[in-house]
Amino acid sequence: MYPFWELPFFTSGIVIALIATFHILPCHLATGAFWFNVYIERKSVKENRPELMEFIKRYSLLILVFCFVIGSLSGVGIWFAATVASPRAISALIHNYVWGWATEWVFFLIEIAAIYVYYYTLGRIDSKSHLMLGWLYAWAAWISMVIITGILAFMLSPGEWVNTGGFFDGFFNQTYWPQLFTRTAFMIGIAGVYAVIVASTMENRKVRDEVVRKAAVWGITGMIAGALFSAWYLSKMPGPAKELGLEGGLPYLQAMLKWAGISYLVVLVWFVVCGLIKPQWSGKVSGILILIVLFLGIGAGEGFREGVRRPYIIAQYMYDNQIVATNIKAKGISSEVDKYNNEGFLNNLYFRPDNINMESQTDRLQAGRVIALHQCGNCHALDINAKLRPLPALLANLEPESPEDIAGFLEALGDYPYMPPFAGNDDDRAAVAEYLFWIVRR
Repeated sequence: MYPFWELPFFTSGIVIALIATFHILPCHLATGAFWFNVYIERKSVKENRPELMEFIKRYSLLILVFCFVIGSLSGVGIWFAATVASPRAISALIHNYVWGWATEWVFFLIEIAAIYVYYYTLGRIDSKSHLMLGWLYAWAAWISMVIITGILAFMLSPGEWVNTGGFFDGFFNQTYWPQLFTRTAFMIGIAGVYAVIVASTMENRKVRDEVVRKAAVWGITGMIAGALFSAWYLSKMPGPAKELGLEGGLPYLQAMLKWAGISYLVVLVWFVVCGLIKPQWSGKVSGILILIVLFLGIGAGEGFREGVRRPYIIAQYMYDNQIVATNIKAKGISSEVDKYNNEGFLNNLYFRPDNINMESQTDRLQAGRVIALHQCGNCHALDINAKLRPLPALLANLEPESPEDIAGFLEALGDYPYMPPFAGNDDDRAAVAEYLFWIVRR
């Protein structure tokens, strides 16, 4: 185990969620925008309508700045936050899919080069060559997502990988194709939102209304297709994920799914009203408001996708607390639960307090805190005033009368389908129970 990254009031999970939710806006825009961009540029060239190039220039500049400056920073933020929050999980994904990541980075580099060349050669090279640059960017961006989606889908449904350890057995799993089509559709919808907003800033009213309407049709198509593919994705989720997310195992996940659906419906209505019926209403104010709705909807949708994996961070392989849960013989990986139960979790923890004396109450509390952080801290905050799943408040609802009551609760954790079992010997469990009882009662 690596040192634990503890955040006051918030868990590491919510920090990653906030960064990732924001990152999806520039990320999906970068992936879907150029298909619409190339469509408008091709129309401009074929119909000899140079007035449409004003939109191309503004939209391309938005993609360049928002996606490849701000979006790149948030991408680095995700890698940093995920690495310090779940270093073993990131290591597992890199070791299993190092060539997948490498391939994705190649296409990402193509994206970066293509967008800069595309924007700065606008109006300076012949139209055929410029369109080819647009197509190059569009395909590179989509292929980049094709690869990333396989790794994200693997985290929920690793498929035959648990038996074979094969790259493609985990990559092309049961949720891969539904998730790929869902993300492709929604990236078109998100691109439509930004296209409507950018087009609404154009001075030529006739051209503005025309582009707004076309962008709205583009967006409506993406949102409707995304809803249909989402239903396919939900039907393909593994049984435990359906139990948690769709059948009431964790009620908050159903609430998040409903909010995601409502927010996407709001975006769809906005496309119809402010895009098709009244394009003059598609100004900055309505655009900012719909981006806020979109952000909240994406957050709810991604929260649902992450939540249905519980108690795993990589399904059937690694628990949320980064303890290896299963024997993967093909990869030479052994479950750590039995080892920790027999030898003790604290005894196998490299980064631990020195000279712990379990006869001392102060040392036992310190040991209990360290173990609780590692096994509970990724999902629960240990501060009673925390904003997300504060462990003291949750335990207080059980009204424990002694540390033994909490120890009994820890022993039964594996009976909850969304909680990993406690991994450790009797001394570990007693130390954690004493610490948790102390923070509940203090």
